[in-house]
Amino acid sequence: MKKRLGIDIDGTVTRPETILPYMNKDFGLSLSLEDIVDYDLSLLVDIPASEFAQWWLNIEAKVYEESPLAEHVKDVLLEWEKLHELYFISARSTHLLAITENWFKKEGLPFHHIELTGSHNKVELIKNYQLDLFIEDKHDNAVIVHQECKIPVLLFDTPYNQQPLPQGVIRIYHWFEAKAWVKRWVQQG
Repeated sequence: MKKRLGIDIDGTVTRPETILPYMNKDFGLSLSLEDIVDYDLSLLVDIPASEFAQWWLNIEAKVYEESPLAEHVKDVLLEWEKLHELYFISARSTHLLAITENWFKKEGLPFHHIELTGSHNKVELIKNYQLDLFIEDKHDNAVIVHQECKIPVLLFDTPYNQQPLPQGVIRIYHWFEAKAWVKRWVQQG
């Protein structure tokens, strides 16, 4: 039976360190993924959060057009496309939908639906689409989705999401592990 899999994009389908080369260049930094221990990247630069937000608005389209794929994601998604329905739900701003869809096509990634929320609140969409599972990299999103939607959530391990996890939120380390977990979960019915 086909499952409806919900998948975040940034930090899951794309590499979690995607923005760092841009920050390093524009702010004269030398950050690596291990330096990112908080989801709020504005904490890493010595400018007001409002200026950082404006900087991000100026470069976000370029970042999304050039985002590198997470390792092995394409192999897994191509296999899952035959077995499941793939719903990508991202906090990206809604005006970036064409850029996002074009990036998926350019990278050869399958999708059944892409939804950009413009915020980190994904619960209503997950409920509306009756998703069976969600894949995320943001800790509080993973916990809220699991608690509110009563579905398992796979959380990709990063330095910025090391808080404790409730049962039902499963920390994973790579896409092949996600594939194996989903296969076992589907077989257990």
